[in-house]
Amino acid sequence: MPSLSYRVGPFALDGAAYRLLKGADAVDLSPKALDLLFLFASRPGTLVTKDDLLQALWPGIAVTDNAITQVVSELRQALGDEPASPRFVETVPRRGYRFIAAVESLTPAPAAPAAPAGVRAIAVLEFVNVSRDADVAWLATGIAETVTNDLRAIADLRVIDRTSLPRVPPGREVEAAKVGRLDLLVTGSFQRAGDQLRIAARVIDARTGETLAQAKADGDLPEVFHLQDRIVIELSAGLALRVTAAARARISARETASLDAYRALTEGRLKLETLDPLQVPAAMADFERALALDPGYALAHVGLAHAHFWRFQASRARNVPERGELLAAATHARTAADLDPDLAEAHAALALLLSSADRPADAITAGRRAVALEPGNWRHLFRLGMAAWGEERLVCLTAVIAQYPQLAYAYFGSAMVHVARGDLARAEETLRAGIALSDRPAAGTERFPANGLHWLLGLSRLALGDAADAAAEFDRELAAKRVSLFTEEFAMDAYDGHGFVCLERGDLAGAAAMFERALERYPSHARTLVGLAEVARLAGDRPRAAARLVEASRAVEELERGGRTAEAAMARAYWHLTSGQTGEAASVLSRLLAGAPAGAAGWTLPVEPWFAPLRDTVDGRALAGRLAARAR
Repeated sequence: MPSLSYRVGPFALDGAAYRLLKGADAVDLSPKALDLLFLFASRPGTLVTKDDLLQALWPGIAVTDNAITQVVSELRQALGDEPASPRFVETVPRRGYRFIAAVESLTPAPAAPAAPAGVRAIAVLEFVNVSRDADVAWLATGIAETVTNDLRAIADLRVIDRTSLPRVPPGREVEAAKVGRLDLLVTGSFQRAGDQLRIAARVIDARTGETLAQAKADGDLPEVFHLQDRIVIELSAGLALRVTAAARARISARETASLDAYRALTEGRLKLETLDPLQVPAAMADFERALALDPGYALAHVGLAHAHFWRFQASRARNVPERGELLAAATHARTAADLDPDLAEAHAALALLLSSADRPADAITAGRRAVALEPGNWRHLFRLGMAAWGEERLVCLTAVIAQYPQLAYAYFGSAMVHVARGDLARAEETLRAGIALSDRPAAGTERFPANGLHWLLGLSRLALGDAADAAAEFDRELAAKRVSLFTEEFAMDAYDGHGFVCLERGDLAGAAAMFERALERYPSHARTLVGLAEVARLAGDRPRAAARLVEASRAVEELERGGRTAEAAMARAYWHLTSGQTGEAASVLSRLLAGAPAGAAGWTLPVEPWFAPLRDTVDGRALAGRLAARAR
């Protein structure tokens, strides 16, 4: 049954009650016609093909095109629509239908619910290795992760991820708690003596630093899982928390019985969290070692899914990205979900992967499942938000920022929606807020640096006519000392941005130099090659301009072969504009927005420098309107 509700003209489509209302009156519709209307409302302005309809309404059942015609006719009759002059359902001959009415979402996306009275925010810091034993140093993170996950089973607590807190020296933990707006903070230590392990922990009041509960557990090192559970139970008792039977079962559940597999998983996660591409192969080896020790270890499959995904992400700006890595990632995530259907991390990983595979509907379903299993986990909310688009993305990412205000990617993801809607003022406000928090020293941004924010702000400034400000933002992007998977990609984008600034100033030599710098990062990048063709054209060098356009055309064909159809369409449109074919450029972009799955396709158009010649034309305004409608 659909969960979202919509307003469509004078009608209200009630997802919870599964009905269509006009005013206070229910409209008589068959279940198939209602399903069709929910499908249309979820994809406004988008081509819904006959194959889409068959898969959505009659999965696994062989029906004729006449069945589609009949249900569309029933829906049109209920809406008072006319095929000859449609206001709701437009027929696209030989292909399908497009819902052309304005759609307003009435249901917010699943997000972190407001904490009920009595629910306290808590975070667990890394445990201190008192004995400074390098062989068990991994337990500093391993114990913190396990205690964090166990505490999530207790309804009276809202658990905040420690990665959202700044790193502070021992004795100053309350400072971290204040940044994270916490009520409680768990600190602890461990030490090994031979085969014996001691774990100690305490819960402190984040406002006063007063110790509210303490726990200690001693035992053999292989019993570390049991020792961690004892710590959580003792701390809960000290805080007088209600631990239900279901919560106790979750706390005592074993993800693996192998201490070595647990260690391998923890060490692999630490490597991935650096977002350093050089660490990914070693992380994969850790996860594979964990699976060799315990083939049924679902979390190790999740780790491999993320590692393969990072490899794909590192290649995503290439004309032909590593799609095999994306397939491998999805396979591991599905395996994890099959091994443990209630493992929220597996469903969140699927949301991330399916979104990158251009399967937004399946990605959103997986993301919602993860959030339902662990409503307070910002990572799941973030992945659902990035899988979704429009208002649902904004609701999710707003909830993420409330928990983790230093997460730069949440601001970037929100700004994307505002750009697509043509609301550049709101986009800039969002980007500047993210930049201000990310640029603060010790603000807890080490794991997730703010790559891309200055670049996007620079494009917005350029679109608004402020070339000087734009150039300054591109310089800031290039000057940022952040190493991550996206550093080179956004450096290329920033050099391209500088190239367009130089073009606007009439500095052809400067533009050529900047575009060449971009090509050093990503050779055969289509947009950059078209930029160089434009430089040659303006310089009167027709042979060189033609040669660059030929190179760019080949690059576009590579994009298409690599499955990057939206990027190929954008580059092809730019190619047509540089060739003086304005109408063809508009047609390419129109086909892109009509045929792309619901989501972010074409989102940069309002700030693309090369789109400027179209922006104030009839075609340009129509494209902007369609793009904005997709982002509602």
